[in-house]
Amino acid sequence: MTSKSYFKIAFILGLIFVCTNAQEKVFNVHSYGAKADGRTDNSKAFLNGWRDVCKWNGKATLLIPLGEYVVNGAVFKGPCNGWDKTFEMRGVIKAPIDPKVFCNEYWILFKYIDGLKIKGHGTFDGQGACAWGKHQCATLPYTVGFYFMNNFIVHDIHSINSKGVHMNIFSCSYGYFRHIKISAPDESPNTDGIRIGNSNNIRIVDSNIGTGDDCIAMVAGSQSINITRVTCGPGHGISIGSLGKLTKNDVVKDIHIKNCTFINTQNGVRLKTWALSMNGMATNIAFEDIIMIKSSNPIIIDQQYCPSGNCKKQGSLVQVKDVTYKNIRGSSSSKVAVILKCSASRPCKGIIFKDIDLVYNGPATSSYCEHAIGKAIGIQLPPSCLI
Repeated sequence: MTSKSYFKIAFILGLIFVCTNAQEKVFNVHSYGAKADGRTDNSKAFLNGWRDVCKWNGKATLLIPLGEYVVNGAVFKGPCNGWDKTFEMRGVIKAPIDPKVFCNEYWILFKYIDGLKIKGHGTFDGQGACAWGKHQCATLPYTVGFYFMNNFIVHDIHSINSKGVHMNIFSCSYGYFRHIKISAPDESPNTDGIRIGNSNNIRIVDSNIGTGDDCIAMVAGSQSINITRVTCGPGHGISIGSLGKLTKNDVVKDIHIKNCTFINTQNGVRLKTWALSMNGMATNIAFEDIIMIKSSNPIIIDQQYCPSGNCKKQGSLVQVKDVTYKNIRGSSSSKVAVILKCSASRPCKGIIFKDIDLVYNGPATSSYCEHAIGKAIGIQLPPSCLI
């Protein structure tokens, strides 16, 4: 090959390289007037930056550098030009403390965006202490919402002291959460770590969640959810439900929770339905290779859930079936380590216990069952009460 040919090839490759990189763009929020002083409301700067990221015809990143940025509220909307958009937060984004500003359903919301990546080792600080037990809001806002999203990734992000739910996932498909750290005091009310509803194919892996409520909650419409290597505590454990309260035919199915650890939680793995409920179903659920460390209720199905206390005599109409508990071991902080309070109207069916080994610091642990049909295989401590 002649030197002239080499030159032509190098020139063409150079053009390809330049054109490819010309499609990549970083939009720094400082360019839009954002101030990392911990006081200025940067909502407008963030949204203006996102507008340009979303419009950019190619790979684009909204960059939040190190520092503390107050944002009173923001909705980052799509659809965008192309899929390759990144929200890179290296700093701390702080929520407002004025109830006139924060009494909304949400604080930060991402919606109608396909292929979004959120990363950067940054922190969402909900500053919830100003609201817990003191607010006059109808409901407290969640920290971050994901609505109508597809094929998105959230990794290496922290959320602390949410006023309400930390991360709320609604009507999404194919979401991947990795290396997420969520924390709030164990006495903080209704601070679920991650809540999933009406969504499918959501994965949560290699994360630490400790809050005042459920570490992870899967409500109506949750399907094909995989939770792996999550450490939960403090909090109320990992919960499925509450089902059957507001809508007919609530369904949660194809849930797999594996290699998780629960430390000093109020519950371990919990499934709950309203006692006074509409028809629904929870099915094809597996809890596998779980470690409990002083969990109050390591294994619990509660189909008599009724916080108000006025419906305990009503039978749940939600069918619970095909639920497997395999290789669950560790310690219970209460004597009754397994509670299966199923519905007389819709008894639990297809419950499988395999190799359960839960000890109690005192007299031997025990089980309690109502209307629970299934089988027990291998080690059973406490002794199984399935029929």
